[in-house]
Amino acid sequence: MLEWIKNINKELPEFWKTYLSKFDKKSNRYVVISTETTGLNPHKDVILSIGAFAVVDDSIFIGDSFETILLQYKYLHDNKLSNEFIIESKMNKLGETDAIKSLIEFIGNSVLVGHHVDFDVEMINVVLEKLECGRLKNEALDIDMMHLKLNDITDKQFSLNQLSEIYKIPHSDRNSSTEDAYKTALLFLKLKSRLGIK
Repeated sequence: MLEWIKNINKELPEFWKTYLSKFDKKSNRYVVISTETTGLNPHKDVILSIGAFAVVDDSIFIGDSFETILLQYKYLHDNKLSNEFIIESKMNKLGETDAIKSLIEFIGNSVLVGHHVDFDVEMINVVLEKLECGRLKNEALDIDMMHLKLNDITDKQFSLNQLSEIYKIPHSDRNSSTEDAYKTALLFLKLKSRLGIK
């Protein structure tokens, strides 16, 4: 039987209905997002942390941000990985379900921006699937693709650090999803301006 037939009369979670209702109008807000994960397979790996900043009218709004560690004790335990960073971190800590619900409320109908953003979106979609919701509906922009378009490059990908060097974004010794989201936001503003995106 087709999957969509099974889901035709399914009652959606309230947070998801609220999210879907926001797409009646277009947003002028971008949300720059970065996830830290246990690996690169959305169906086997999990999200460890999420950092995000809102960008409106060519400004990064530090007060309009999202930052959390996802409590993935079972995954870490089953794979014999240390959970020391969770214990030591001063970041907000939420279970996977609460973290994704809060993230969905934060992003609303904003345009998502990231470095290889399709991967971040797919990791979030896998969690949404577990919560019996649909997939994210937000438009998405990838800063690597923006750089490639600006420079007419078709045969290469650039890491976040490489892009940061090219566009003279200050390097930080801290490595976290929030740091990466902030760096990505700075890159986005430079690329957005050079590409003439409103």
